Amino acid sequence: MNKIPMTAEGAERLRQELERLKKVERPRIVRAIAEARAHGDLRENAEYHAAREQQSFVEGRILEIEAKLSRAQIIDVRAIPPSDRVIFGCTVTILNLAEDTRHTYKIVGDDEADLKEAKISYQSPLARALIGKEVGEVVRVAAPSGEVEYEIERVEHL
Repeated sequence: MNKIPMTAEGAERLRQELERLKKVERPRIVRAIAEARAHGDLRENAEYHAAREQQSFVEGRILEIEAKLSRAQIIDVRAIPPSDRVIFGCTVTILNLAEDTRHTYKIVGDDEADLKEAKISYQSPLARALIGKEVGEVVRVAAPSGEVEYEIERVEHL
């Protein structure tokens, strides 16, 4: 079974979602199903069918989260001695050499990736190009618009 790399924060978020699904959503849906059953004929009961659909989704999500957590390899980058090398979980600041623009990204697991929060998956082309490199190195990344060069300016273990 393959391990799924995940930051400590990402694992905690999944645990919180799992707890919410089990303790809040699941009981709410069970109540909705019971209430819909009380209305009579289930074949034409839209509330019943909607609640059953929600139940199916929630149960599927619970199984998915439990599977991910059971296979998770939790990496707390703050426990690793800081260095200038880019590793999973670190925050890296890069300079786009062509546009002279700086970007800061945290390299995280697939489930945690969110570009709005400047978190990129370790499997993304940019992260794959950065991992293992050190401050001052220039990396080339294939992009839809062509090859882009970035210089690694800073690596932080946040």
